[in-house]
Amino acid sequence: MSSKINTKAILITFMIGAFFAILNETLLNIALTELMAVFNVDAPTVQWLATGFMLVMGVLMPISALLIQWFTTRQMFIGVMSVFLLGTVIAACAMNFPMLLAGRMIQAVGTGLLIPVIMNALLLIYRPEVRGKIMGTFGLVIMFAPAIGPTLSGVIVDLLGWRWLFITVIPFAVFSILFALKYLQNVGEITRPSVDILSIILSSIGIGGIVYGFSSAGEETAGFTSLKIIVIISIAVISLILFVLRQLKLDEPLLDVRVFRYKSYTRGVSIFVIVIMAMFASEIVMPMYLQGPLGYSAKAAGLLLLPGALLNGLMSPTMGSLFDKYGPRKLIIPGTLTLVGVMIFFSTINPSTPIWLFVLFYMVLMLSISAIMMPAQTNGLNELPKHLYPHGTAIANTLQPVAGALGVSIFVSIMTQSQAGYIEERSGELTEGLLNNAMTYGVHHAYWFALALASVAFLISLFIRKAVAPDFDEEGEKAGRDS
Repeated sequence: MSSKINTKAILITFMIGAFFAILNETLLNIALTELMAVFNVDAPTVQWLATGFMLVMGVLMPISALLIQWFTTRQMFIGVMSVFLLGTVIAACAMNFPMLLAGRMIQAVGTGLLIPVIMNALLLIYRPEVRGKIMGTFGLVIMFAPAIGPTLSGVIVDLLGWRWLFITVIPFAVFSILFALKYLQNVGEITRPSVDILSIILSSIGIGGIVYGFSSAGEETAGFTSLKIIVIISIAVISLILFVLRQLKLDEPLLDVRVFRYKSYTRGVSIFVIVIMAMFASEIVMPMYLQGPLGYSAKAAGLLLLPGALLNGLMSPTMGSLFDKYGPRKLIIPGTLTLVGVMIFFSTINPSTPIWLFVLFYMVLMLSISAIMMPAQTNGLNELPKHLYPHGTAIANTLQPVAGALGVSIFVSIMTQSQAGYIEERSGELTEGLLNNAMTYGVHHAYWFALALASVAFLISLFIRKAVAPDFDEEGEKAGRDS
């Protein structure tokens, strides 16, 4: 590594900015009920503060590969953090719901572009044999921030009010920008590839349509059979197919899908997507079950799941170090096998299951996820040549909100439809016991699907091999000076 590159300063800069940007993703969830009353809006409308955020992130991530090649590291990081800060200030000053929503969407622009920028830079400045530890350390931020978001949000809202969810973030965002101005250096080369407007349009329609369609399916009475949802998802799928075909023809594609020719990358991303679906869905289904048949409050349910979420974040650096030492197989194979076992347990839960078992198995779930996610993603990215780093990171990060929306919508749809079918088969009065049994039945069916996904991930993991970086320069990337 070149002595001109201060890797520690760069990593600290990235972690400060990423922590508060990612924290912001879940910080508002607890306050949605209060915001409905404050701005006099209904549940589907207020939900756009979460759905819209994920939608904007998903649309922008494919474009990140282009922007990374057009602007320096300093320009990108300081620029996206400034955009995030602007959105935070607008949201904090919101006088009505449209203003609050606009602030959230601007925040999403910054957050959506930030993660690909950081991951691409980390791949360039750290050698393959230490990337597991570095990605794991960065994974601590990615996992820890959303884990404490709901709990922190509840405390802030109760003591200070919803505006302070944004006000408290402002000084840290400012500090991150100032710290970057002083310490952040440029890495990588600026190639300024041609901009294909049609590719941007097709990717925006495709990714945006998929995220919106699957996120909206739960709001429709007919679910996935709703004509509106069918049309939206069909248009999105057609757009994505046209996008992929166009990328294969372009000399300078917006998003080079040829990364999937690399077997380790394809297998790693496949496992990553499955685990994201299982994690996002569990974070929705499990709180619903704890608040339903088990009768816990929203805050109590959040606190019961907090140990697992914290364990996931805290173990990420350790799993990264183990990945560097032992390779991916000794982590991913046991991790996916454990995931299968956890899904078997959740597919048999009932109201009489001791609460400590819920907490324990949720911790095991999150521990297995920490052993799978970052190692699978890092191993896949390690196989790519340097010129494909922006494309590999952009695709992996684009698939995250898509997989999250897909997982949540499918799990919730399976659960609600099975629940409704259970009630229809039993005549008589709708008692609390019947509703609890129906929800248990629905949760079982949802986790049967999760068990199938986990089994596929386990089978893929058997073919995982340690990837070898094809063209990493021993001296690393030299810092640019044209900031």
